[in-house]
Amino acid sequence: MSDRRQFRDLASPDEAREAIRSLDLTPVAETVPLAEARGRVLADRADATLDVPGFDRASVDGYAVRARDTFGADEADPVVLDHVGTVHAGAEPDVTVREGTCAEISTGAVLPDGADAVVMVERTDEIDAGVAIRTSVAPGDRVMFAGADVAAGSRAFGPGTLITPREIGLLSALGVDEVPVRGTPTVGIVSTGDELVRPGDDLNSEAGQIYDVNSYTIAAGVEEAGGEAVLYPHAGDDYDEMERLLVEAADECDLVLSSGSTSASAVDVIYRVIESEGELLLHGVSVKPGKPMLVGRLEDSAYVGLPGYPVSALTIFRTFVAPAIRSAAGLPDPRTATVEGRMAVQERYGEGRTRLMPVGLVEADGDTLVYPVDKGSGATTSLVEADGVVEVDADTAYLAEGEDVTVRLFSPDVRPPTLLGVGEDDPALSRLLDRLERPRYLDVGSRQGRRRLRDGVPDAAVVSGPSDRDVDAVDLGGWTREWGMVVAPDAGVSGVVDLIDGDYRFVNRSGDSGLRASFDAELDRVAADRGVDRRDLTDAIDGYDLTVKGFESPARKVLSGAADAGLGLRATAAALDCDFVSLGVESVRVLANPERRDKPGVSALEQALDSGLNDAVASLPGFDLD
Repeated sequence: MSDRRQFRDLASPDEAREAIRSLDLTPVAETVPLAEARGRVLADRADATLDVPGFDRASVDGYAVRARDTFGADEADPVVLDHVGTVHAGAEPDVTVREGTCAEISTGAVLPDGADAVVMVERTDEIDAGVAIRTSVAPGDRVMFAGADVAAGSRAFGPGTLITPREIGLLSALGVDEVPVRGTPTVGIVSTGDELVRPGDDLNSEAGQIYDVNSYTIAAGVEEAGGEAVLYPHAGDDYDEMERLLVEAADECDLVLSSGSTSASAVDVIYRVIESEGELLLHGVSVKPGKPMLVGRLEDSAYVGLPGYPVSALTIFRTFVAPAIRSAAGLPDPRTATVEGRMAVQERYGEGRTRLMPVGLVEADGDTLVYPVDKGSGATTSLVEADGVVEVDADTAYLAEGEDVTVRLFSPDVRPPTLLGVGEDDPALSRLLDRLERPRYLDVGSRQGRRRLRDGVPDAAVVSGPSDRDVDAVDLGGWTREWGMVVAPDAGVSGVVDLIDGDYRFVNRSGDSGLRASFDAELDRVAADRGVDRRDLTDAIDGYDLTVKGFESPARKVLSGAADAGLGLRATAAALDCDFVSLGVESVRVLANPERRDKPGVSALEQALDSGLNDAVASLPGFDLD
């Protein structure tokens, strides 16, 4: 009786992919030094544990001043201030700016006590009487406040983020020295066939010997796909040697690949080893080249047998195996280095220089939309929020909405996010985003979230607080959160009226924040009770016009002693062990772009709301289902 095995029922390509997907290739997660993290994939969410920058700093060379001392100053009638000292970058200030004084300051230097703005040097003159200030400034002008780039408590990266030099830059800025990453799948490679000789050994062509191409080709493919290749000795066509090497590889690796000995001839017997020592799931696939393919389990490892011919082996590897290795490593599928897309919005430009415009990508109805991402040269987050660059010619005045552009990607692995969200920053939202695959969320605040949703760029916006402007959107759901003031222990702040009537330092949120809108609404109520204009109250609050980014930033100002109270959430106060004065409960809504209602990423977000919102709010004091 013949030992030849016939290919009777060839599996379809989809069945082959399903068979491979049924195998467990996922390695154990590990922690690596930041210096070794490039190319790896985050295993857990990474939150910012500090503000970047960690101090209020000057964004230009000039003079640190009290803004109120410059009111009314102009070219014709400058204000003269006493020069009390100099603050250099990297040095702790040893001066205090008091009424009628100023301090010379360098770009990046710490803003000295008493100062709340910087006048750029070009608008000043040194005179015998002091420094002539030829312009008026407002609180916060030419100042980059602590947390303006990255706010403590914000979601820096989610699990599944591919770590490139851009991510390493932001992680470095956050002081991270070790990174939890997905493990690298180890792939054992065993070549079979008596005719094969390893490169470097003597070759006897008369005996039909050829060099072993597959072992090194497939090993390179494994490394390219994000795995770690382990080469085992050549097995030849000896059954016992095949069995020994395959079992050894299965004991040491997540996946075992063999090449050769997979066909139906009497001498190609590797499938018998798999049937004897494991489980053969598939033998033969309806593809050309690559029909004699094996899929199975060997010991506790996954197994795939590749054809012997190098072209067939590499084709099958790239088509079926490489995606599985990349998935096990958490890596995205590769893409070309450029993408053609259409501008999602009009972008004006008229500086007369070639512009390398950072852009993000979002998919909509089969099209790739391109939107500008430019938060300034000092913001490291611009790097991770952009997918590539559009080069704009110097003589281009603007890029029109809908105009075709070519995006040069930062790397071939870049793909548009599955979901582009914008709006309010929120700790419950961070937990929901963890449930999505490759989302991107820009915490631009509720007001900007509504505006961008009206412009049609994002897939969804998360908004909170009152608003006098409606937006056409699909309400996917939401939650409530208790807001108020995070206060220093024994500060004596019990409500908004204390900020107005007392001598307390306050830290506010930016005008785009939903929390700010809620706070302003509370001030409107107090103003109505007193029969005055809201501005009369805001003028009385020390620090109202000094704003910070991120829901934890005001609380951290309070903890540092820089303020007595800050606008925030009960959950933040509890997390940072601060006192809290409740001012109310506001609703947080998740709004979907009506044109993207059926986009898979939007559906995934809605599913995350349905299945994960209860757990998200249950872990946060002051949060509840809406």
